[in-house]
Amino acid sequence: MAGPAAGSHDRRPGGGPGRVLTRAAVRLLGGPGRIRVVVLLGGALALNSADTGTLGAAANQLETDLGISHAQLGLLATASSGVGAVASVPLGVLADRTNRVRLLVITTALWAAAMAVGGLAPSYGWLLLSRLLLGAAVAAAGPVVVSLTGDFIPPAERAGVLGWILAGELIGAGAGLLAGGEIAAAYSWRYAFFLLAAASAGLSVALWWLLPEPARGGASRLPPSEDAAEPGRRPDSGQQPTGRAQAAVSASGVAPAGDRVLTGDPNGWSLSRAAAYLLSIPTNRLLIVASSMGYFFFAGMRTFIVVFAVRHFGVPQTTLGALVPLIGVVALAGTVLAGRLTDRALARGHTGVRIVVPAVGYVAAALLFVPGVWSSSVVVALPLIALGAGALAVANPPLDAARLDIVPGRLWGRAESLRTVLRLAAEAAAPATFGWLADQLGGPAGRSSGIGLRNAFLIMLIPLAANGLIMIAARRSYPVDVATAAESDRTSNG
Repeated sequence: MAGPAAGSHDRRPGGGPGRVLTRAAVRLLGGPGRIRVVVLLGGALALNSADTGTLGAAANQLETDLGISHAQLGLLATASSGVGAVASVPLGVLADRTNRVRLLVITTALWAAAMAVGGLAPSYGWLLLSRLLLGAAVAAAGPVVVSLTGDFIPPAERAGVLGWILAGELIGAGAGLLAGGEIAAAYSWRYAFFLLAAASAGLSVALWWLLPEPARGGASRLPPSEDAAEPGRRPDSGQQPTGRAQAAVSASGVAPAGDRVLTGDPNGWSLSRAAAYLLSIPTNRLLIVASSMGYFFFAGMRTFIVVFAVRHFGVPQTTLGALVPLIGVVALAGTVLAGRLTDRALARGHTGVRIVVPAVGYVAAALLFVPGVWSSSVVVALPLIALGAGALAVANPPLDAARLDIVPGRLWGRAESLRTVLRLAAEAAAPATFGWLADQLGGPAGRSSGIGLRNAFLIMLIPLAANGLIMIAARRSYPVDVATAAESDRTSNG
């Protein structure tokens, strides 16, 4: 059989922009299979943040069209998150016991329907009711995405891959702020809702056709392809019983907590027994609190940042649309780099890196946001706010990877649903709290100038900075909890 033409091989490395981008994606993500997982699971996470971003971008139009206050606008985001917090509990149980891809397909289709109903709303009450349906639909994303990631990606590379998946949240928020704001300003907020409904319906179809259900326990993990492997090293087999965190902890001689090592399959446990076990893990309790506080601030910021910028800096909304990508790019870079760099540091034996990096990120974010929010010059404030968003985004990939490290694999869905309850409760409280504080602190004059929102942002930076202290406390319990989860996986699977 004749080989390729002499010139074809020479052209392959540069074979056009499409081939270059494809090879770069393969090298960064680890192969076509992983690219599919990252794109589809990242798209599922993008839905909720795109919705909230659109809600914030269209805030001026919604408040004018429906005659509502800051607090009522915040309640729209609160309603969906509050219902999602309740719905995430049974959906987390289903994520541990049923076909997760099918569950994600169904809830994504319901999300599309809820957005379409919201776009047709003739009144504030109708729109509020549509948000309740929306909250029930998005609640499955967290538990299902984390559980699927654990079974698709080997432990040693989870933070890096989670960085790309979690980038979906930032891309969704940015798309909502940009596309939603432009469409709302040029046409109507209703068209922005319809666009999100169409995108969600398309994602539901793509999930159904393109994403297989992986076997639980690691049999379906996707090793990096030959093209993605580092020179001189063969890809892992995918049957990786321990990851770098477990190996580093084992090498340091840390013993598991004997009273928390599982000896049987926890799938038959009641919800209360599973919750009690998960809350008995010291590091898990601290990570849940820290993650919830981080998302609390992020939810309030993405709901009101456009209104704040327009009124505080006097920037037209169309001009603001050209500035938002800078914040998004910095936050996206923080998310992706944090995952990759923490995986590499863990490979060098730095056991606590998945705890230390989020601690530094939270404190740095608070310190950068203070002058960024206080300044009245957009030229001074924009770089500081962008760096603050990047520091806040740095915390998420190592935090999510650390939660998988400390929880036995057969409890991942319920562990994520427990976290999702508190996270969505925090996200539910944030917009209404930010809006109420802004109304109280600003008064009528402060509402038009953005002073009320500025003061609300500054007050809410206090709990964000406190997250750094919480993460320092988690550093002491993390090695024991990693060793306990690894031993539980060994004994319960055996």
